Amino acid sequence: QVQLQESGPDLVKPSQTISLTCVVSGADITATYNYWSWLRQPPGKELEWMGAIDYDGATDYSPSLKGRATIARDTSVNQFSLQLRSVTPEDTAVYFCAMGKRITTLQATGITHSYEQTNWGQGTQVTVSS
Repeated sequence: QVQLQESGPDLVKPSQTISLTCVVSGADITATYNYWSWLRQPPGKELEWMGAIDYDGATDYSPSLKGRATIARDTSVNQFSLQLRSVTPEDTAVYFCAMGKRITTLQATGITHSYEQTNWGQGTQVTVSS
């Protein structure tokens, strides 16, 4: 049974960094074709995919974050992490980590990737406020 558990601070001040960790059990984060994502849901808004790290450690990010996010992994303890820099109150959300697969689509404009999540953490509320 795959389980994911997020942890991190629940309150962060504006301009600081949100640092979250996702501990994974029941699956190996280096197993081929598994992708490990961070997603968030601000209050009253839709779920937003933020980025992912794959079984080889390669990362992919949503352009909407404008380079503020870094996803990393620690294979020795089977966990991955998210850092989101220069936060504002707009970054207040419930943050989720998840395991899933990548879907590659060939379009006229080129190749695009999307991610289908199969297992989720319970989510952790992070509030950005002074």
